[in-house]
Amino acid sequence: MSAASRAPLRSNRSNRSNRASTTARGRRRVALTTGAAAVALLVSACGSGGTSGGGGQTGFVTGSDGISTVKEGERADAPDLSGETVDGGQVDVGDYKGKVVVLNVWGSWCPPCRAEAKNFEKVYQDVKDQGVQFVGINTRDTSTGPARAFEEEFGVSYPSLYDPAGKLMLRFEKGTLNPQAIPSTLIIDREGKVAARTLQALSEEKLRKMLDPYLSGKSGESEK
Repeated sequence: MSAASRAPLRSNRSNRSNRASTTARGRRRVALTTGAAAVALLVSACGSGGTSGGGGQTGFVTGSDGISTVKEGERADAPDLSGETVDGGQVDVGDYKGKVVVLNVWGSWCPPCRAEAKNFEKVYQDVKDQGVQFVGINTRDTSTGPARAFEEEFGVSYPSLYDPAGKLMLRFEKGTLNPQAIPSTLIIDREGKVAARTLQALSEEKLRKMLDPYLSGKSGESEK
């Protein structure tokens, strides 16, 4: 075979090698990006984060107790929060409009979530007849088994949406009182708007303090 006839073969092999190298680099970049995102999620797990303040009509104030609130008239609508529950049922938070909704983000693997679980159930039993509904969002449990065991262990009787990938949490607009840690607790007022948030585990006393301004006959303004 002449040198002229061998040249195209060498060129083809070189092109294939370049393409393979480019593909490998692309895969490494994707892996690094995915890994960085996973690390970011893990950093926020079982801890508090976020910032005080907001922008435009969604500005909020964080008190010394770690509870952030928004004045009535400046609150953002809660996003669509619906889907399958830990026990296989269906829940749509929008169906509870007219009630105060206490939304708690938790995971069975999270020690602070375990510490606060009985507090939430106790307060729920005390206030559920006052137009209040508790709803959990279970996240980062890879199956419903551990989440169901958690609910059974702590006697949790209110429903929890099963959200292993955190997709429901991402529906909250940036700059609003969105859940940014596990656990997070939000208060949704009777108009379906996000009124308060905390990024910490709550004692029974602190949960009652957070909820009290939104009970029957109160607008939430008393806490300002």
